[in-house]
Amino acid sequence: MPADLIRPRPPFPYDLLPAVPAFTLASADLVDGERMPDRFTAVHENISPELHWSGFPATTRSFVVSCFDPDAPSPAGWWHWTIQDLDASVTSLPQGAGESDLQLDGAAFHAVNDSGTHAWSGPYPPAGDGDHRYIFAVHALDVDTLGLDDDASPTTVAAQCSFHAIARALLTVTYSQPGEPGAAPFLQEAR
Repeated sequence: MPADLIRPRPPFPYDLLPAVPAFTLASADLVDGERMPDRFTAVHENISPELHWSGFPATTRSFVVSCFDPDAPSPAGWWHWTIQDLDASVTSLPQGAGESDLQLDGAAFHAVNDSGTHAWSGPYPPAGDGDHRYIFAVHALDVDTLGLDDDASPTTVAAQCSFHAIARALLTVTYSQPGEPGAAPFLQEAR
């Protein structure tokens, strides 16, 4: 018997964190509030999208970039992407930068995502589960490094951001797959 995934959607997670000033996050590949193009999902080509940001505080010393799905059928959501220790001079990531640490500048590196890889893990929501929100966040930090290693979970990285964030930029897109709710089991790669 398939699982019943019908449930209320959680609140927007960044509304629950301490307020910090906002700056601008944009993308040549994504439009805030719209559907993510298929090619960036794990259902299709699994390519990380281009991102660029501006308007952050002059005192920024580093950035953390992440993508989080609060709508995954899990009490903790699903972390798709986390890059930490991006130098303050880096204000963009080209399409495909999530392939590996080799695509990143300087000391920046990927934290392990909830799929168990140190890379971009594109959306793959369960069929029929409706729109999931994919929230891209860039945190401007007051430290050069969070001092974490690549085994740190994305939740650990996010918690450390709470102590060091001086500003935050957000961009949210959605993605869903057609089908009947619970028509297929929720597999590890289905997120």
